[in-house]
Amino acid sequence: MKQQRGFTLLEILVALAILAIALAAAIKAVSSHVSNETYLKERSFAHWVAMNKVAELRISGQLPNAGDLNGEATMGGMEFRWTMKVTEFQGGDVRRLDVKVTPREKPKQPLSSLIAFVGRP
Repeated sequence: MKQQRGFTLLEILVALAILAIALAAAIKAVSSHVSNETYLKERSFAHWVAMNKVAELRISGQLPNAGDLNGEATMGGMEFRWTMKVTEFQGGDVRRLDVKVTPREKPKQPLSSLIAFVGRP
């Protein structure tokens, strides 16, 4: 009689253990990628909110008064809070705008920060 060849139980268990470790690593990598993508999306939208606020001031043609401004904005279906600190710069004809944007539900965690200058039209 010929001996049958095949895998032993030990070989199958080792192969399954290797496969389980590989799958766990793949799941962790995919999860990390999805989390990173969400974070980058939020940061991009927050930066666009900041740039929009500066663009609105420039388009208005009026020089903003020194002080603090704040509000809320929606971008890409996400809610953001923004704050803008306006300071006089170089004799009063130029204003410095410090814009910070945070998620609406986490106002202590800034996602974007932008410094811009606007002058008298």
